[in-house]
Amino acid sequence: MKLHIPDGYLGPYTCIFFYIVMIPFWYKGIRWLKNLHPKQVPLLGVLTAFSFLVMMYNLPVPDGTTAHIVGGTIIAILIGPWAATVSISIVLLIQALFFGDGGITTYAANCFNMAVVLPFVGYYTYSFLRKKLSDVVAAGIGAYIGLVTAAIVAGFEFGLQPYIQQGYCPYTFWVSVPAMAFAHLVTAGPAAAVVTATVLWYVKKSQPELFKLGEPEALRG
Repeated sequence: MKLHIPDGYLGPYTCIFFYIVMIPFWYKGIRWLKNLHPKQVPLLGVLTAFSFLVMMYNLPVPDGTTAHIVGGTIIAILIGPWAATVSISIVLLIQALFFGDGGITTYAANCFNMAVVLPFVGYYTYSFLRKKLSDVVAAGIGAYIGLVTAAIVAGFEFGLQPYIQQGYCPYTFWVSVPAMAFAHLVTAGPAAAVVTATVLWYVKKSQPELFKLGEPEALRG
């Protein structure tokens, strides 16, 4: 099961709830962009395009479905989690409007999962682990945990529907959560870890000043 939730899988109450939830995140994220260093602006554009590209590649899952990586953790690490919220939200809007990947009614729910849960979990996992491991390894683990967590949250959203409104996703937690978790634990999660670690390694090697700009103030040398 993919992270992009199409129209018709979540009921109107759930969709409205997530639009309300996302308003302060979008507002905070857009305001936060004013803090970007001039050198980070083109990097954000490149990483947004990178996220769009990797989300279009679906990886086969043994249970007969597909999964994909998102790229939110690498944006959060190199620029900041709030920047990732805006970046991934823009990508998801373009995909929903022009490619039919993810729904319009479910757009805010998809943003919550992939533009809030994923980058923030991935970023803070990385921030914690980098004190004990190398930055590259910590980034890979952060990306893995962030993506799997977002998938599990989406599974809970699917599983809530039979209890909230009949006629939408018919599967309860016992089906939806394991299905979402499995698909991302075994394929998309490892892929996200490898890609994120590789990108961070390359940026640290080729443009170390950009990596330093993305660090929290307290961690800068």
